[in-house]
Amino acid sequence: MGITSRMVPTEDASARKREIEEKLKQEQETLSFIRENMEKSDQLTKGMVSILSSFESRLMQLENSIIPVHKQTENLQRLQENVDKTLSCMDHVISYYHVAKDTDRIIREGPTGRLDEYLACIAKIQKAVEYFQDNNPDSPELNTVKARFEKGKELLEAEFRSLLTRYSKPVPPILILDAITVDEELEVQEDVVLEHLPEAVLQDIICIAGWLVEYGRNQDFMNVYFQIRSNQLDRSIKGLKDHFRKNSASSGILYSPAVPTKRKDTPTKKAPKRPGTIRKAQNLLKQYSQHGLDGKKGGSNLTPLEGKDDVLDIEIDSYIHCITAFVKLAQSEYVLLAEIIPEHHQKKTFDSLIQEALDNLMLEGDNIVSAARRAIMRHDYSAVLTIFPILRHLKMNKSEFDTTLQGTAASTKNKLPTLITSMETIGAKALEEFADSIKNDPDKEYNMPKDGTVHELTSNAILFLQQLLDFHETAGAMLASQETSSSASSYTSEFNKRLLSSYICKVLGNLQLNLLSKSKVYEDSALSAIFLHNNYNYILKSLEKSELIQLVTVTQKKAESSYRELIEQQIQMYQRSWLKVTEHLADRNMPIFQPGTKLKDKERQVIKDKFKGFNDGLEELCKIQKGWAIPDKEQRDFIRQAQRRVVSDAYRAFLHRCANISFTKNPEKYHKYRPEEVEEMIEKLFDTSA
Repeated sequence: MGITSRMVPTEDASARKREIEEKLKQEQETLSFIRENMEKSDQLTKGMVSILSSFESRLMQLENSIIPVHKQTENLQRLQENVDKTLSCMDHVISYYHVAKDTDRIIREGPTGRLDEYLACIAKIQKAVEYFQDNNPDSPELNTVKARFEKGKELLEAEFRSLLTRYSKPVPPILILDAITVDEELEVQEDVVLEHLPEAVLQDIICIAGWLVEYGRNQDFMNVYFQIRSNQLDRSIKGLKDHFRKNSASSGILYSPAVPTKRKDTPTKKAPKRPGTIRKAQNLLKQYSQHGLDGKKGGSNLTPLEGKDDVLDIEIDSYIHCITAFVKLAQSEYVLLAEIIPEHHQKKTFDSLIQEALDNLMLEGDNIVSAARRAIMRHDYSAVLTIFPILRHLKMNKSEFDTTLQGTAASTKNKLPTLITSMETIGAKALEEFADSIKNDPDKEYNMPKDGTVHELTSNAILFLQQLLDFHETAGAMLASQETSSSASSYTSEFNKRLLSSYICKVLGNLQLNLLSKSKVYEDSALSAIFLHNNYNYILKSLEKSELIQLVTVTQKKAESSYRELIEQQIQMYQRSWLKVTEHLADRNMPIFQPGTKLKDKERQVIKDKFKGFNDGLEELCKIQKGWAIPDKEQRDFIRQAQRRVVSDAYRAFLHRCANISFTKNPEKYHKYRPEEVEEMIEKLFDTSA
């Protein structure tokens, strides 16, 4: 047992020793392998270092050879560039010396048809001028190119004038009328564009103008521009005026654009149609001018001369349209001008451009005022009727006029307001003097209507007032313009309306006083009553048929009832003329008798006298009054029936009382008329054809 236990540890130690020895041997082999590899690596490193050192040496040799060559080449390139630049500069400088020669032909031939090429030549010349001024100001070449530049500029100015003159034409009248036309059937109005110059020509003109401003340092072309365009503007308006005259003369019908005629003179910016009341106003004017209010001729002889009225109509219509056309044309001229003229010169040039046409329009307006003034001096107050449509149109268009003239001189802006003020002043004077003439018209016996009908003074006055109704805003403003009271400071529409109402009431009051005075010319008080009745009734019916009654009642609430009372008073005055007929039928002095009692001679004579007095009075009145006139059928029938009833009833009662009285052997001698015959005689009163 003891021997076995000692042997086991010895074997284990031997085995471990052998294992360690094997590992040691392997490690030694590995170490030997590493050493061999290290030696090979060192050899390779030494070889690479040797190669790199050789390569570095060669690179240094190459660099030392290339750098001098590169620097030399760079210097040569720089020298080449300098030579090229020098040659280019020399060519450029030399070209300035040849500019005059190179551009001679183009400059001499002018810019017509080749503006771009021409401007390019001018640019070359301008650069040559700048070069010589900067580098050789004493050279003769400077003077040459300067002269060539000035020549080129002159030809450009001439081309500007030539293009404007050649292509600026008056706007055709029909095109103008289309431009100022307003068609109420169209919801959206189409603006008619007035093309004054062809587009290509306009672009050339704009180009030349721009060059002259920027390079030519020239403003003379602006004077050329406004002179040429001013002439065309004036010719366009005159052409429109001639169109009205020729068209109306050939056709007898005025050409007017389809513009609505407005009953109320409500402001509108569009050109109004030929005022519908002008023809009526001119007929009235002719009545006044031919017959006046001085009673030289009777109302039945009024025969207005239509031919002359038409001429005056055309003149008024033409002037109104020319005012509208001026605004439209001036606006289009400004649009054109804004494309051509520098902005800071536009207002001044526009001011100059419109002067001739505006002055001519204002002169024509002044002539109208002067003619009205001369007519008023002759006591022809109807001349104001020519002013109404014109003044209304001027005031309606004043705001657009002012907008168009915005930026012009104060003297230009004030021309229209001055004309309006003149028209308002002369118009107000005519209105006031007309009212005085109504009051002071003389009571001339030979001028009084023999039949007691409406006096010419009445019909003329009412017709005149009806014209005021058609232009009530204008007439009210006329009267307001002469007011100096503080209440007139605002000049409201209501204030103007009250003024016009007061004026109409004044005229009617003056007319009533004058008619009352004239009625005293008649020796027969019944005819005087018929005369006043006819005139009062004519006034009332005229007021009621028109809107005059509404104007009158603004200040005279009871005007209508007052006239009815006056008419009734005159009817009663007329009916009194029959008392001398019906008084014979009264019971006064009638004998009292018993049936079957024989009358005394004196009593019989009383009855005979009553019959004779009635018969003679009836015949006399019917003979006289049959020649009198009551133009109003309703009033004529009313007065006849009322008188027939009164006389017939009294006559029937008288015949009834005398029915059983034997007062004569020849009753047919006294009982000449049956009641029906009396009624028929009265029915023929106021009937000159009976």
